[in-house]
Amino acid sequence: MYGWLIPLPSSPSKRKEQLGKERAAKVKWLRKKGLLKSERMRRAMLKVPREDFIPTEYRNYAYEEVPLPLPGRSATISCPHSYPLFYEPLGLDKGHKFLEIGLGSGYGTAIAREVVGEEGLVVAMEIDPLTYAYAKNNLEQAGYADLILLNSDGGLGYPELQPYDRIAITAACTEIPPPLIEQLKAEGKIIAPVIEASRQNLVLLEKKETGIERRVICEVLYVNLQGAYGVDQSESEQTKA
Repeated sequence: MYGWLIPLPSSPSKRKEQLGKERAAKVKWLRKKGLLKSERMRRAMLKVPREDFIPTEYRNYAYEEVPLPLPGRSATISCPHSYPLFYEPLGLDKGHKFLEIGLGSGYGTAIAREVVGEEGLVVAMEIDPLTYAYAKNNLEQAGYADLILLNSDGGLGYPELQPYDRIAITAACTEIPPPLIEQLKAEGKIIAPVIEASRQNLVLLEKKETGIERRVICEVLYVNLQGAYGVDQSESEQTKA
């Protein structure tokens, strides 16, 4: 799967206390690596138990730097470092109205909800019905009742609640969908893996009065975006390991 080495399924053997220690160690590691900077993001990652958003047979690997399979077409929960990698450049903060494209396991949605706080709003969209149902159940079980979750094409956005302060696309696209840029607030930011030549670059756009400012953050590897602005398998074959 996309060049990643997925660990073998196993019966869960780690106790809650051990996983809690692994969570704290992961947060410390992310800070040391310079990926995790903001205090709100640090507290969110300490609070949300990643293991509760992972299928039982992969629970032991919750804090390893590897994506893990989820129900749905090519669905995965991203590596732990991926969340600050996306949210820190966005400057996601208290009070933001945040749109997430690609619900995955719901873990990133929970992290974002903790960061924006009660003053903010998180809208998350997922096109795959199996992935959507899995994430929705995880978030409900975790007590997140004030999210807006949509089983629809995220590339089209959700204009009913525009404009958004921040938008994150957690799947690779050949271009950032124009509807999402249109739904972004002035001075807002959007981040996405963009397929360019033989690789995927994590690209940050900022909507200025003078136009769109663009910055490449690093090279990444994500599953393809589906829907109206989705990527055909043949279009991205060269980006895979």
